[in-house]
Amino acid sequence: MSQFTSDDIESVILNGITFRGGPKKESAPSTGKVRSKAKKKQYVTGAHGSGSAKKKADIRKARANRHK
Repeated sequence: MSQFTSDDIESVILNGITFRGGPKKESAPSTGKVRSKAKKKQYVTGAHGSGSAKKKADIRKARANRHK
């Protein structure tokens, strides 16, 4: 176990501790793939049977047709 001096403790109190993060992970390449169910066609159109999805589809349809 490391032995800390009073100088080390004072510097931590005055300056704080800096934690270094690990290596940055590369983000997934943008290939246009759908990652969430919410963006798939069945969920957007409400075709999968969920009541809330049907309601959201109706809202989207009304919003799209509002200024036509």
